[in-house]
Amino acid sequence: MTTDALPSPLRVLVLGASLRTGSTNARLASLVGRMMAEAGADVDLAAMREFDMPLYDGDLEAAHGVPDGALALRDRLEQCDAFALSSPEYNASVPGMVKNAIDWVSRVRPQPFKTKHALLVSASPSLVGGNRGLWALRVPLEHLGTRVYPDMFSLAAAHQGFTEDGQLADPGLHQRLGETVTAFLSLVEADVRYVCLQRRWYEFLGDCTEAPITLRAED
Repeated sequence: MTTDALPSPLRVLVLGASLRTGSTNARLASLVGRMMAEAGADVDLAAMREFDMPLYDGDLEAAHGVPDGALALRDRLEQCDAFALSSPEYNASVPGMVKNAIDWVSRVRPQPFKTKHALLVSASPSLVGGNRGLWALRVPLEHLGTRVYPDMFSLAAAHQGFTEDGQLADPGLHQRLGETVTAFLSLVEADVRYVCLQRRWYEFLGDCTEAPITLRAED
């Protein structure tokens, strides 16, 4: 008697989207990565400083192509089933370096954000925990076809929100983050392993697969 081989673990890129040493978003990304690994996922933990790239410039792209940092991020995205992004909030919106990375990577064909699942989390010393930045971050990702998980997580007063061993100081918040991570992975697993019909996701009503590819970053 033979048995079916066990499915390979889900692959998730977890990205701490801050350049600052000791960033609370790096700590939150690390915690999310540990929770996902404990749930059985194969986690690729990364930091934004690994993907150095200049400000998007169409002339620079025409002369030299997509920079190596953007291509490296593209490669890591392509190797995963989903990604989690822990992003700071700058002036109630998306940090420039995060938006710049999205703009550069969106120039690669095939465009890697499309059909990927994403979990957005944030940590901030503010009372809203960076939540406004996450709402702004949803816009370009969803425009590119990313299936952004509805339940986002924001850690307020993050400068005092962690224990020495990297857990959340508030047990209730720690439990809620764990439940969010588990539910997100369950959704990704259902989509990756158990979808019986091929889906077609459209950016605009009336769009079709034969239509020209929309340019994502342009003047």
